[in-house]
Amino acid sequence: MLVFGTQIHIVTFIFIILETGMFLFQLFYYLFRPQDQQRKWYLILLFLMLFYNITGGLFPDPHISILVSIQLMVAYGSGFLMASYFPFYFYKAFTLPSLRWHAYYGVPLFLFLPYVIFFIVDFAIQGHLNLKYGMIVPFIYAMVLLYVMFQAIRRKHVQERNEHQYLEEVAMYCAVTPWASLSFFGLIESSQLVEVLCTNTGIIGITILFIWRSIKNARQEYNRLLELARIGEGTMVFEEMCRYYKLTNREIEIVLLVRQGLTYKEISAKLFIAGKTVENHIQHIYEKTQAKNKVTLLHKLFDA
Repeated sequence: MLVFGTQIHIVTFIFIILETGMFLFQLFYYLFRPQDQQRKWYLILLFLMLFYNITGGLFPDPHISILVSIQLMVAYGSGFLMASYFPFYFYKAFTLPSLRWHAYYGVPLFLFLPYVIFFIVDFAIQGHLNLKYGMIVPFIYAMVLLYVMFQAIRRKHVQERNEHQYLEEVAMYCAVTPWASLSFFGLIESSQLVEVLCTNTGIIGITILFIWRSIKNARQEYNRLLELARIGEGTMVFEEMCRYYKLTNREIEIVLLVRQGLTYKEISAKLFIAGKTVENHIQHIYEKTQAKNKVTLLHKLFDA
């Protein structure tokens, strides 16, 4: 069943409506707390999923005044974008360091580069899609990456395992698995209904994980604030704000030296690091805390 005289299936349309509502709701909270990196990565994921659903549902349609070849490029491109972002999201949102190489280098090489070669350059030259050739490398790499992601998730949860950790691990497996279907559907002919159900299942799993982790973090933050209100010590305030802004140990060390009035050159000599490295750390601290100068930075961290 199609809607509004387009190629969009009613189920695809329902997912588009639901995910649009989720996106707007989460965007409101992100604008309220722009330092919330977890929410930012989740918003990007939702946006790409919406783009995938809309373009995959609409295109190709000869009744639309856009070349069918362009429609196909966009439709497949949205799928490749979604598939490419998934590993990066799990690397960042769930702190899986073993995915770093794949998120920054493997995905562009083995997913997005084949798209450019076969779905843009070759398509423009030949005039038709070599779909199976274009999907061979992405499909094989997707299977390899799926295994790597499973291993990364297991390593993350193998220590200090408890009931809650086990449930989170299972939920992450369920959220990751549908990601592989993005490359699988490129090799076979399948209906829009089957594709949208499989690919959006992963978003549902990720959304449940995101909400659960947000609630857990909010509770922890609230408890810490209650403790700070009870103790009311400057050191506790500083430690809390460092956790809030996610400052590294080195960044905390540099902040304390800045508070003592040391110059960048003096900090460089004291920590045995290059002056440029000190400047880079300071810049990262300013970005994380949204501070414009040293006075604002110290006020935020020590007098919040």
